[in-house]
Amino acid sequence: MIKQALLGEFLHEAESTRKLLKAIPDSALDWKPSDVNWTTAQLASHIAEVYNWFESTFNQDVFDMGTYAYDKGDISKAENIVAKFEENVSKAQKEIENSDESAYFNEWKMEMKGNILFPPMPKVQVIRSFLYNHLYHHRGELVVYLRSTGNKVPGLYGPTADDRF
Repeated sequence: MIKQALLGEFLHEAESTRKLLKAIPDSALDWKPSDVNWTTAQLASHIAEVYNWFESTFNQDVFDMGTYAYDKGDISKAENIVAKFEENVSKAQKEIENSDESAYFNEWKMEMKGNILFPPMPKVQVIRSFLYNHLYHHRGELVVYLRSTGNKVPGLYGPTADDRF
Protein backbone atom coordinates (compact mmCIF):
# COMPACT_ATOMS: atom_id res chain seq x y z
CA MET A 1 0.00 0.00 0.00
CA ILE A 2 2.78 2.46 0.90
CA LYS A 3 4.70 1.33 -2.18
CA GLN A 4 1.76 2.16 -4.45
CA ALA A 5 1.45 5.63 -2.90
CA LEU A 6 5.18 6.28 -3.30
CA LEU A 7 5.12 5.00 -6.89
CA GLY A 8 2.08 7.07 -7.86
CA GLU A 9 3.63 10.26 -6.53
CA PHE A 10 6.98 9.38 -8.10
CA LEU A 11 5.48 8.89 -11.57
CA HIS A 12 3.42 12.08 -11.39
CA GLU A 13 6.30 14.20 -10.11
CA ALA A 14 8.89 12.67 -12.47
CA GLU A 15 6.76 13.93 -15.35
CA SER A 16 6.82 17.42 -13.86
CA THR A 17 10.59 17.20 -13.43
CA ARG A 18 10.92 16.06 -17.04
CA LYS A 19 8.89 19.05 -18.30
CA LEU A 20 11.00 21.45 -16.26
CA LEU A 21 14.35 20.01 -17.37
CA LYS A 22 13.22 20.04 -21.01
CA ALA A 23 12.40 23.75 -20.66
CA ILE A 24 16.04 24.68 -20.04
CA PRO A 25 17.69 26.26 -23.07
CA ASP A 26 21.43 25.82 -23.51
CA SER A 27 21.76 29.60 -23.32
CA ALA A 28 20.74 29.51 -19.61
CA LEU A 29 23.12 26.75 -18.48
CA ASP A 30 25.97 28.99 -17.31
CA TRP A 31 23.76 31.46 -15.42
CA LYS A 32 23.78 31.55 -11.62
CA PRO A 33 22.15 34.07 -9.29
CA SER A 34 25.29 34.74 -7.24
CA ASP A 35 28.86 33.60 -6.74
CA VAL A 36 27.83 31.10 -4.06
CA ASN A 37 25.09 29.41 -6.12
CA TRP A 38 25.30 26.64 -8.65
CA THR A 39 24.92 27.37 -12.33
CA THR A 40 21.69 26.31 -13.99
CA ALA A 41 23.54 23.30 -15.45
CA GLN A 42 24.86 22.26 -12.04
CA LEU A 43 21.44 22.63 -10.43
CA ALA A 44 19.70 20.69 -13.21
CA SER A 45 22.38 18.00 -13.05
CA HIS A 46 21.88 17.70 -9.29
CA ILE A 47 18.14 17.24 -9.82
CA ALA A 48 18.89 14.41 -12.25
CA GLU A 49 21.39 12.95 -9.79
CA VAL A 50 18.93 12.72 -6.89
CA TYR A 51 17.15 9.98 -8.85
CA ASN A 52 20.43 8.06 -8.71
CA TRP A 53 20.16 7.97 -4.90
CA PHE A 54 17.03 5.79 -4.90
CA GLU A 55 19.01 2.55 -5.14
CA SER A 56 21.15 3.33 -2.12
CA THR A 57 18.25 4.68 -0.11
CA PHE A 58 15.92 1.76 -0.77
CA ASN A 59 18.52 -1.02 -0.52
CA GLN A 60 20.97 0.11 2.15
CA ASP A 61 20.55 1.23 5.72
CA VAL A 62 23.64 3.46 5.56
CA PHE A 63 24.38 5.77 2.64
CA ASP A 64 28.13 6.47 2.77
CA MET A 65 28.80 9.71 0.93
CA GLY A 66 32.52 9.06 1.43
CA THR A 67 32.37 6.18 -1.03
CA TYR A 68 29.60 7.52 -3.26
CA ALA A 69 30.64 8.23 -6.84
CA TYR A 70 28.50 9.64 -9.62
CA ASP A 71 29.31 10.41 -13.25
CA LYS A 72 27.14 13.39 -14.16
CA GLY A 73 28.35 13.27 -17.75
CA ASP A 74 28.60 16.28 -20.01
CA ILE A 75 26.38 19.03 -18.61
CA SER A 76 27.28 21.59 -21.27
CA LYS A 77 24.07 20.76 -23.17
CA ALA A 78 20.60 20.62 -21.67
CA GLU A 79 19.74 17.53 -23.71
CA ASN A 80 22.57 15.64 -21.96
CA ILE A 81 21.14 16.51 -18.56
CA VAL A 82 17.71 15.33 -19.69
CA ALA A 83 19.24 12.08 -20.97
CA LYS A 84 20.95 11.48 -17.61
CA PHE A 85 17.65 12.24 -15.87
CA GLU A 86 15.88 9.67 -18.06
CA GLU A 87 18.52 7.06 -17.26
CA ASN A 88 18.31 7.72 -13.52
CA VAL A 89 14.52 8.03 -13.31
CA SER A 90 14.11 4.67 -15.04
CA LYS A 91 16.38 2.99 -12.48
CA ALA A 92 14.66 4.80 -9.60
CA GLN A 93 11.23 3.62 -10.76
CA LYS A 94 12.46 0.01 -10.79
CA GLU A 95 13.83 0.44 -7.26
CA ILE A 96 10.43 1.54 -6.00
CA GLU A 97 8.61 -1.21 -7.90
CA ASN A 98 10.98 -3.89 -6.58
CA SER A 99 11.20 -2.53 -3.04
CA ASP A 100 10.16 -4.51 0.01
CA GLU A 101 7.62 -2.60 2.11
CA SER A 102 8.71 -4.52 5.20
CA ALA A 103 12.03 -2.63 5.05
CA TYR A 104 10.41 0.83 4.87
CA PHE A 105 10.66 1.29 8.63
CA ASN A 106 14.29 0.17 8.93
CA GLU A 107 16.52 2.84 10.37
CA TRP A 108 18.53 4.67 7.68
CA LYS A 109 21.32 7.21 7.96
CA MET A 110 23.85 9.02 5.83
CA GLU A 111 27.49 9.10 6.84
CA MET A 112 30.81 10.37 5.59
CA LYS A 113 34.01 9.09 7.15
CA GLY A 114 32.10 7.94 10.22
CA ASN A 115 30.36 11.29 10.72
CA ILE A 116 26.57 11.29 10.55
CA LEU A 117 25.36 13.75 7.88
CA PHE A 118 21.69 12.82 7.90
CA PRO A 119 20.33 11.64 11.24
CA PRO A 120 18.96 8.11 11.63
CA MET A 121 15.27 7.82 10.86
CA PRO A 122 12.86 5.33 9.27
CA LYS A 123 13.64 4.71 5.62
CA VAL A 124 10.15 5.79 4.48
CA GLN A 125 10.71 9.18 6.11
CA VAL A 126 14.02 9.48 4.27
CA ILE A 127 12.33 8.60 0.98
CA ARG A 128 9.79 11.38 1.49
CA SER A 129 12.29 14.02 2.70
CA PHE A 130 15.73 13.20 1.30
CA LEU A 131 14.45 12.02 -2.08
CA TYR A 132 11.03 13.49 -2.86
CA ASN A 133 10.96 16.80 -0.98
CA HIS A 134 14.60 17.43 -1.84
CA LEU A 135 13.70 17.18 -5.54
CA TYR A 136 10.74 19.52 -5.16
CA HIS A 137 12.92 22.08 -3.38
CA HIS A 138 15.48 22.10 -6.19
CA ARG A 139 12.78 22.21 -8.86
CA GLY A 140 11.50 25.38 -7.21
CA GLU A 141 14.97 26.85 -7.42
CA LEU A 142 15.18 25.88 -11.08
CA VAL A 143 11.88 27.66 -11.78
CA VAL A 144 13.42 30.85 -10.35
CA TYR A 145 16.55 30.33 -12.47
CA LEU A 146 14.45 29.99 -15.62
CA ARG A 147 12.38 33.06 -14.80
CA SER A 148 15.54 35.05 -13.97
CA THR A 149 17.00 34.26 -17.38
CA GLY A 150 13.82 35.31 -19.18
CA ASN A 151 12.69 31.80 -20.03
CA LYS A 152 9.23 30.30 -19.90
CA VAL A 153 8.28 27.89 -17.15
CA PRO A 154 6.01 24.90 -17.76
CA GLY A 155 3.03 24.37 -15.50
CA LEU A 156 3.80 21.76 -12.86
CA TYR A 157 0.66 22.07 -10.73
CA GLY A 158 -1.53 23.97 -13.13
CA PRO A 159 -1.04 26.87 -15.52
CA THR A 160 1.77 29.40 -15.14
CA ALA A 161 1.94 33.06 -16.14
CA ASP A 162 3.27 31.82 -19.48
CA ASP A 163 0.09 29.92 -20.29
CA ARG A 164 -2.72 31.60 -22.20
CA PHE A 165 -6.16 31.06 -20.80
